[in-house]
Amino acid sequence: MLRSAFLSAVLLSGAAQAQDIEALKLDTRKNALPVLPKVVAMMQDTVATRGVVEAIPVCKEQAPQLLKEQSEKTGWKMSRVSLRTRNPERGTPDVWEARQLADFNIRAAAGEKVETLESGEIVTENGKPVFRYIRAIPVGDVCLKCHGAADKIEAGLKSELARNYPHDRAFGYDKGQIRGALTVRRPL
Repeated sequence: MLRSAFLSAVLLSGAAQAQDIEALKLDTRKNALPVLPKVVAMMQDTVATRGVVEAIPVCKEQAPQLLKEQSEKTGWKMSRVSLRTRNPERGTPDVWEARQLADFNIRAAAGEKVETLESGEIVTENGKPVFRYIRAIPVGDVCLKCHGAADKIEAGLKSELARNYPHDRAFGYDKGQIRGALTVRRPL
């Protein structure tokens, strides 16, 4: 009887945690994801009006600034990461993020749509619970101008990318692939 009650409590606890994680995912999506279309719109506008080279500062400076502003509003740490970084100082994933990105690649290869790939879990960091969330960022048309096949990137643009990103590994992508991810650390 005692064992049965214990098992029931464990199952209910697991169901409650799963429900909490889904609620956290939903709230995180609502408050974090709107930054991504803003970045894409800024990139598209800049490329259309001023050219691709002029869009480099949008990705390098303005996108992180938007993430910083949203982080300040929410109290969450937000950033973009990738397994093939362009800016290692800002975009290198930690172990948790790298594991999630690798899993996203497996899931995408199995047919899942890149734009729906996400993961979230409650972890303990420095003795405190934290909700970790990550959402795949697919390569779009505007992204290919700087992140496409290296031999198709115009020489002047290549030179400017090398000047801005001396350790760049973020090229060779095709449309629809996983470019990286938006990642969130949310204290609980």
